[in-house]
Amino acid sequence: MSKSIAGFSKLSKSKKIDWIVETYFTNAQSAKSILKQYWNSNEKLQQLHDEFIENTITNYYLPLGVAPNFLINGKLYTIPMAIEESSVVAAASKAAKFWLERGGFKTTVISTTKIGQVHFIYKGDFKRLTQYFNSIKPKLIDDAKPITANMEKRGGGIIDIELRDKTKDINGYYQLHASFETLDAMGANFINSCLEQFAKTFKNEAQSFNLFSDEEKQIDIVMSILSNYVPDCLVRAEVSCHVNDLTENKAITGKAFAEKFVQAVNIAEIEPYRAVTHNKGIMNGIDAVVLATGNDFRAIEACVHAYASRNGKYSSLTHAKIEDDTFKFWIEVPLALGTVGGLTSLHPLVKLALELLHKPSAKELMQIIAVAGLAQNFAALRSLTTTGIQQGHMKMHLMNILNQFKATDVEKQTITEHFKNNTVTHSAVVEAIQNLRSKN
Repeated sequence: MSKSIAGFSKLSKSKKIDWIVETYFTNAQSAKSILKQYWNSNEKLQQLHDEFIENTITNYYLPLGVAPNFLINGKLYTIPMAIEESSVVAAASKAAKFWLERGGFKTTVISTTKIGQVHFIYKGDFKRLTQYFNSIKPKLIDDAKPITANMEKRGGGIIDIELRDKTKDINGYYQLHASFETLDAMGANFINSCLEQFAKTFKNEAQSFNLFSDEEKQIDIVMSILSNYVPDCLVRAEVSCHVNDLTENKAITGKAFAEKFVQAVNIAEIEPYRAVTHNKGIMNGIDAVVLATGNDFRAIEACVHAYASRNGKYSSLTHAKIEDDTFKFWIEVPLALGTVGGLTSLHPLVKLALELLHKPSAKELMQIIAVAGLAQNFAALRSLTTTGIQQGHMKMHLMNILNQFKATDVEKQTITEHFKNNTVTHSAVVEAIQNLRSKN
């Protein structure tokens, strides 16, 4: 039976594990063995992993694969992808090879602006608040100079601060809405430090603003925090070719494929049920590279899905059209990324992944990751509109099913050969394993 524990965080890792396995597992020794199996034999490296988060008991590994042959703005890349889902890396690689022979991917960073807000309550006259904000704005920026000095030397810093009236939604609620340029850093700590300084100055200086009544001087700071919604930190990636160049097999002409592909994208633009799955496929590619490069995939996910809903209805992140017999397929997606700070300078595999990508700047990484998302979506839609998604996906999933049944190398080889010309389903694989084993 589960029980509470006091002072758990103060226990050694060994003692934490002892308590967990003895409290929650019927076979404590087996559970303990599994946890220790994933410890790194390099003690310094294991200590580094232990110190990333709190109450660490072991490491949780994901496969790190690579997708080669990505031609982006004339430069070849092999893209690292950390993901557990079958067929994602294969699909990205296939799409990369397809477009390598058709001019590759073209990308542009539209903007890199990031956002932070000071949320506060003010019970007074809005005109006087506006006067106060206009008078104090230069000091807000000046008081943050000790924080922004180094960033400004590199060309970044505070872009602007606005006063926003949100009283229609919540009585007395206003914001200091600030925009920032953080260059190669994701910038969360930098932005939050600036915001907290803004809040301190804004609250303190109100005490001496002579147009405020005593009540108006009591500005209540609710919180100061960056926003992970960055619709202006935007990158575009695209591919294009003549419709005849899309022809790959005799079953469908390039033009017919292009028309069907555009229809599939149009459906995702207007149908939220389809758009969610459509965009999830895009995020298979994006998240895998975000994770491999030590960035925050939860922040990226939250932002991207908010962006997909920005017009009041959830819609596709990608778009396609045929114009003068030219097929065009593109994505515009917000990506707030960093290539310095955080895990990028600590995790050995993240360092390796960034070196594999030619040590990109944050802008370059935005472009690479947008391409990974576009490639993934192209591969998925090509399957959906031609052979169907399950044919390729289930063949990639075959090995997972075989591993579940602890198939031997000989069994894997025999069954893989069998399913080269047969449809893969879970039940069909189970039946094949049972038939093979009954014969032996």
